[in-house]
Amino acid sequence: MMMASRATTTTTTTSSAFVGQKTCRALRQTAKTTTTTKAARSAAVRVAAASAIGTPFSTWVLQQEMKDNIDNEHAIVLQSISVACKQIASLVQRAGLAGMTGLAGEQNVQGEDQKKLDVISNEVFCDTLRLSGRTGVIASEEEDVPVAVEETYAGNYVCVFDPLDGSSNIDAAVSTGSIWGIYASDSQCIPDFNSETPAEVEAKCVQNVCQPGENLVSAGYCMYSSSTILVVSVGDGVYGFTLDAAVGEFIMSHEKIQIPKSGKIYSFNEGNYDMWAPGLKQYMDSLKTGGKETGSKPYSARYIGSLVGDFHRTMLYGGIYGYPGDAKNPNGKLRLLYECAPMSFLAEQAGGAGSNGTGRVLKIDPEQVHQRVPFFTGSADEVAYLESFMK
Repeated sequence: MMMASRATTTTTTTSSAFVGQKTCRALRQTAKTTTTTKAARSAAVRVAAASAIGTPFSTWVLQQEMKDNIDNEHAIVLQSISVACKQIASLVQRAGLAGMTGLAGEQNVQGEDQKKLDVISNEVFCDTLRLSGRTGVIASEEEDVPVAVEETYAGNYVCVFDPLDGSSNIDAAVSTGSIWGIYASDSQCIPDFNSETPAEVEAKCVQNVCQPGENLVSAGYCMYSSSTILVVSVGDGVYGFTLDAAVGEFIMSHEKIQIPKSGKIYSFNEGNYDMWAPGLKQYMDSLKTGGKETGSKPYSARYIGSLVGDFHRTMLYGGIYGYPGDAKNPNGKLRLLYECAPMSFLAEQAGGAGSNGTGRVLKIDPEQVHQRVPFFTGSADEVAYLESFMK
């Protein structure tokens, strides 16, 4: 009986020890789970706090619609462009690893060698705008002529764009960007696919696209660099949004951008100096002795060779960017519709100026889809000073 009792006691003690071990493990697991839950909640709070820093682009677009700055169709076009920019940003980031650097083996309508990413980015922009169902005509720097969107998808807006500006810098991983402008469609120029010939449709597309920059209802650019930044205006100031890769959304990072009234930074390709007009040479020489304030600190030169990158810096720091005409290219190399007009619209909205050397770029009435013009933009005082040498 004694032995049985001892056995029972031993069994009970062993069983209690086992139960105690299970309880300890359970408690440790519970503590670990509680810690994980607390960490998750803390992370959620941090994310919520971070998202409260800036307004998401999609929310900002809805706010503009509520203010009647844009209508519903315009809002959808802007949202579609932001999607295209996210796709292109991803392509640019992976270009070196995915075999998308180098030439595509073709030339665009201006006779420029196309990079592989030029072609891919153009397809992304065109497809996204077509499928938005809100664009009637789209015109790209990479296409020979403007394209009328099939009636099934057609809308009321005309969108002109340079899908990948500065693509010559892609292989060196220097900043690039996309530029666009949006016009309202002229009701008299809307193609009729049922009764008009392809030539008549094309003529109406060209007529729809060749509008002065004054008619722009919005414009913007997206810069692909150390961060991806989308800058846009719908005629009520200029706003900047930085892509937060963690949430896949552009978040407002620059509210109501204002270009400083003046700034001692110039951005020109001085390699073409000998081919410039005498007035422009005198202007450039004057910057090196202080500009209007002769004898003061000379201007600093900053030139990336990518319009979006140089323009973005000028927007934030002030100064002047210029791509003038020269003996070889009297009208310069920048396109009026896809580059100069949208950038001038943004510059003026931010308190700056956009000029062809003698007057406002936004007043120029395009004669051709791929028309080029000399281009100077930046701080209002700096552009006015340049014009004083050009007239």
